[in-house]
Amino acid sequence: MTSVSSPPRTIRIGSRKSQLALVQTYWVREQLQKSFPEINFEVHTMSTQGDKILDVALAKIGDKGLFTKELEVGMLNQEIDFAVHSLKDLPTNLPEGLTLAAITERENPADALVLHEKHKGLTIENLPAGAVIGTSSLRRLAQLRHKFPHFTFKDIRGNLNTRMAKLDAGEYDALILAVAGLERLGMGDRVHQILPKEVSLHAVGQGALGIECRADDQELISLLKAIEHPETRDRCLAERAFLRDLEGGCQVPIGVNTEIENGNLTLSGIVASVDGQKLVQDTVSGPAANAEALGTELANRLRQQGAQEILNAIFAEIQRGS
Repeated sequence: MTSVSSPPRTIRIGSRKSQLALVQTYWVREQLQKSFPEINFEVHTMSTQGDKILDVALAKIGDKGLFTKELEVGMLNQEIDFAVHSLKDLPTNLPEGLTLAAITERENPADALVLHEKHKGLTIENLPAGAVIGTSSLRRLAQLRHKFPHFTFKDIRGNLNTRMAKLDAGEYDALILAVAGLERLGMGDRVHQILPKEVSLHAVGQGALGIECRADDQELISLLKAIEHPETRDRCLAERAFLRDLEGGCQVPIGVNTEIENGNLTLSGIVASVDGQKLVQDTVSGPAANAEALGTELANRLRQQGAQEILNAIFAEIQRGS
């Protein structure tokens, strides 16, 4: 009697429809296909709330799951098996039944200055007073207002190509964007300056991809671990614990920087008021194995220095504007 082998499993990957999201998702698919050639990986795209509402500042429409909720519903409804996210978009508290299964190797997490042609050769330090800087991030806005109060800041939404077109048309003198996103889309040549951490601490999870799936799918979780990058995981777990403890979403002015050397993790964090007037910052270090505890320790330190009062004022302002 001949045995009948079961057909190979088909795994459905969920992705947003944006160009960057698809580049990231197909990269993950390629890595997994290399490790598991016998498995079929299919990409399924969905539009999220954050993709649909492009004429309102992110801070005003609420950001808990703004770019992830529809994908998470798809997983819980068994329509897709896992989703690929820019980790900075993934809330620190996930819906019941879902888990962060893997974090991939991080691209450069820093922020980039992208200039209009007329300012070519300048850095952020020597742009003229009144220069119009485009950003949709309260984190970037708060830090840059603190350092450069003489600039004019203007919100900008839309995908990367749309933002670049607005810059090139002269609506802005410069944009602040993630280095990682530009490089993934083959636009690394548009980076005029990588902003040092003294100017702008990056977003929690920036530059890394987070892979989310159902918590009870142990077979899939073990597959996804094949493309996890342990150092990036530890850095991002520390950053996410810091953010989670301060109860801040991605549209709260919280910035971080992490480094690992000889098994020791150093985490720096900042909380700033939107106007840049108030700013608290500190650094902790310890074994990378204690990543999440370090994040909590840093959050407690900043809270003692006044971070909670700054955040409470921001939450109240957002509530008034909603």
